[in-house]
Amino acid sequence: MQEQEHIRLLRHAVQLAHDNRLRGGRPFGALLAREGQILSTGVNEIVQSHDPSAHAEMQALRAGTRAQANPSLAGCTIYASGHPCPMCLAALVMAGAEQVFFAFDNADAQPYGLSSEGAYQRLRMPLQPPPLPLTRLDTGITAAQLYGNVPWA
Repeated sequence: MQEQEHIRLLRHAVQLAHDNRLRGGRPFGALLAREGQILSTGVNEIVQSHDPSAHAEMQALRAGTRAQANPSLAGCTIYASGHPCPMCLAALVMAGAEQVFFAFDNADAQPYGLSSEGAYQRLRMPLQPPPLPLTRLDTGITAAQLYGNVPWA
């Protein structure tokens, strides 16, 4: 798949995150795709559900595996607005996802109190090397636009 197609899908995940923030949720969105076709989407629903595992990637994973009636994510790619936390990354690895594309890393999220780097440190899990391909792509949207108060373009 061409990089522009990955960027298009990643922008969709970032838009999901932005829309969730506008509804009072946390600014994280994700989608699960196979061969460029969206299988499912998810947004962070921790605030709404009071469930600490209701991260965007987990919600997309749950919806995707239910929709295909199969717990395997073989052949699937996850597009996430932010770098996956240890829980989400572990679930993606365990389900057999092929790769992850993300828009913002922990350094981008840290000034807004949204970094998961502390969880990696407490678990003594290094961020490098990743257990599956993790690729950051520039979507043309800034962290300040998604996490801060900079107007959305």
